[in-house]
Amino acid sequence: MDTTSIDNNGAVKPLVKQRVVVIAPGRGCYNKEELGYLARFHQNKQEFIAKIDEYRATQGQIGIAALDAEAKYSFKLHTPGENASALIYACAMADFMDLDTEQFEIVAVTGNSMGWYIALALAGALAPQAASIVINTMGSMMSEGVIGGQLIYPEMDEHWRQDATKTALLERVITEVNCHAGCELFTSIFLGGYRILAGNEAGLKLAEEHLPPLDDRYPMRLYNHGAFHSPLLNGISEKGRAQLPLNLFQMPKIPLVDGRGQIWTQYSTDTAKLREYTLGEQVVKPYDFSKAIAVAMKEFAPDRVIVLGPGNTLGGPVAQSLIAINGFGWQTKANFSAAQDNNPRLIAMGNELQRPMALAK
Repeated sequence: MDTTSIDNNGAVKPLVKQRVVVIAPGRGCYNKEELGYLARFHQNKQEFIAKIDEYRATQGQIGIAALDAEAKYSFKLHTPGENASALIYACAMADFMDLDTEQFEIVAVTGNSMGWYIALALAGALAPQAASIVINTMGSMMSEGVIGGQLIYPEMDEHWRQDATKTALLERVITEVNCHAGCELFTSIFLGGYRILAGNEAGLKLAEEHLPPLDDRYPMRLYNHGAFHSPLLNGISEKGRAQLPLNLFQMPKIPLVDGRGQIWTQYSTDTAKLREYTLGEQVVKPYDFSKAIAVAMKEFAPDRVIVLGPGNTLGGPVAQSLIAINGFGWQTKANFSAAQDNNPRLIAMGNELQRPMALAK
């Protein structure tokens, strides 16, 4: 059966669109390699970028265009939340604008951690100006001092399957650390084959002593990250509620899957509850990105999954989350790698080889 047609301009168009779930990245995806991302891929988005920078100017903050145009990547300049959040949002949203909607039907969106705020914008639950306000406000909450921190540790084996021994180790370490006076440690994010832990400095140091070194990398601290998705951010949640009114939020136009796996639809969303989750539970309780991916796959049955840029650090955790549920028939890292070589079902727009697959021809 022919699955294409020719439009009035002679272009080949698909008769049946591919269903896709779109995933927004979180903090830590704009690194040295991504410097200049907006300039390389989004020269035609000057109006969109200018609107973000107009708002940032009212807050006395450097513009994202200037950040992206810096001659050298700087941890001090590019990783603080007040800069990283807006920069990553701009890159991801600009990528989303470039998706080929003639080829793809976007059936749902989700995101990892800070990517939840971006997902709200992708789905239309935050209009562009509201998105700038929410993302900039929440990203700037620790500009006067980061509260706690995060570290990452693998929870999988060499086949990218969950390793029960590592899971038990992580749970035991969390319990042991919290038994020590002055130490606080929590699960922050379930991130595919990784667990991100959040805690105060004493808790993180003790966790590093208890977790066996792996691959000369782990346990690894996440630079300039606060204790996101933990009770240590109760004060941040309260400030967010005080500064971000209900009228910033609206009904989504595309279904959203949150960090609990709950679906918010364009038909039944209570915007007051959406705001309460976004500024409440989402800030102070664990974010289960793996479950968000599982629910999106099972409920929306996409043909492909598209991860927005910048960067490609989220590609592995998405694949690991899919392997855990036999998504696309993948059961191991080897299955995933072989399938991607032939016909990528997971498209990362931060990967310059895969990026053209998501764009209009």
